[in-house]
Amino acid sequence: MTARLNPTKKSILEALWRNGKPVKPLEIARQLGLSRPQAMMHLLGLKNLGYVSSPERNHYVITEQGREVIGLSKITQDTASQILRPIPREGAFYFYNGVGQYSGVSADSLQDFCDKIQKVNVKAIEFHLLRNDFEHWLQYLGDTELAKKMALIRDQGLTGEELQKKVYETTKYRCEELTKLTAPLTRSKYS
Repeated sequence: MTARLNPTKKSILEALWRNGKPVKPLEIARQLGLSRPQAMMHLLGLKNLGYVSSPERNHYVITEQGREVIGLSKITQDTASQILRPIPREGAFYFYNGVGQYSGVSADSLQDFCDKIQKVNVKAIEFHLLRNDFEHWLQYLGDTELAKKMALIRDQGLTGEELQKKVYETTKYRCEELTKLTAPLTRSKYS
């Protein structure tokens, strides 16, 4: 049975999802116009419900159950493997600095895309983000959630190195998240 969430708790879950990485209560408070104690109270309540976890001291992330509560699809081990798999060259992402200005860089997997984001010219990132190219390619890979995050990044109006850093960090965190889901259970009864 899913608990009914008040609007503040739902906003906190959405903010955690948008951030895409562990965040401190103060960051959530600032983003949502709450006091730190208010944010902390709601985060602890969400943690008790299983919608938030604390992977490191004083940092919080949304859990799979929290994602489901705000309407995101559950990512299975198979889905994560599909998203991370290398794809044929014809489906690769080709970076352009502008119309007809191929940069000579392409990516054939999400991890390769993440690595190349750090290396391509910032103009290529600005060009593709404004045209929704990243979103379309991520949808092609099957990662609707990361595609939605790219739309949110575009809406922030970032440019230059700040934009490059945000796209990279968001993609890197997503790769790490999906990789954890695909890791086989390595524990045995002798561990």
